Amino acid sequence: MPSRHTPSGLPPALARVQRTLVMAVLNVTPDSFSDGGEFLDPERAVERALHQVRLGADLIDVGGESTRPGAERIPVAVELERVLPVVEMLVGEAVAVSIDTMRAEVARAAVDAGAVLVNDVSGGLGDEAMLPFVAESGHPVVLMHWRGHSREMQRHATYPTGVTREVVDELEHRLEAAVAAGVAPDRVVLDPGLGFAKNAEHNWSLLAALDGLAALGQPLLVGASRKRFLGELLAVDGEPRPVEQRDDATVAITTLAAAAGAWCVRVHDARGNVDAVRVAEAWTSEDR
Repeated sequence: MPSRHTPSGLPPALARVQRTLVMAVLNVTPDSFSDGGEFLDPERAVERALHQVRLGADLIDVGGESTRPGAERIPVAVELERVLPVVEMLVGEAVAVSIDTMRAEVARAAVDAGAVLVNDVSGGLGDEAMLPFVAESGHPVVLMHWRGHSREMQRHATYPTGVTREVVDELEHRLEAAVAAGVAPDRVVLDPGLGFAKNAEHNWSLLAALDGLAALGQPLLVGASRKRFLGELLAVDGEPRPVEQRDDATVAITTLAAAAGAWCVRVHDARGNVDAVRVAEAWTSEDR
């Protein structure tokens, strides 16, 4: 079975889990590609999150700013207004919460409210205060491969020396930057950033090369859920499979990522993915 690294600094209940964790997405935004607008109301958002926990999700990833291709930035005050009530209510329900943000101010507020993990899709590049904050807080952090904000990122989807080599090199630089800022290396999770400055071919190449990413020695998070490249793969007569019909393909990716040793998968619907990581655990177990 491939080595599955687990970051330090997690609550004991999460740290003890031996299988791949399932992180359920909770977008409290009006414009996310999959469920934008569905959970802007905090009460409805919390209801959705608790449902995902009942289905087996280990973490709820709360995000208040869309990172879909072409999305515009929002003011920090708007992001805080969207995420903080939800984080506070979920923590009050004893739910493990991660905060999906590129802003240190939002990360700090969420951590103060009880979030246990910072998930920064910019890898610390979107806000120069992020890595120093993470170092100060002692919380684990996910650093994703990133080449620019949503409105411009697809212009940077070029990899002359190979997508895997360049993503590994750039993630290694982000790890070095985090450590230089004082973040303990055993608290850093890396994410190849599927769909961010990448086309379908790039995404498939990275998924086929998870062992190369694992060679960096850090826990890996894989976020393929419902993404465009799955819709393109499943297209009929040139029409991509609709977003809400991509969950079965997501479960397939989860199974393979878990079998390859991913620490966590980030998904929109926990049900099938919880089953998938358990199947992968049994499949790769050395205790039979």
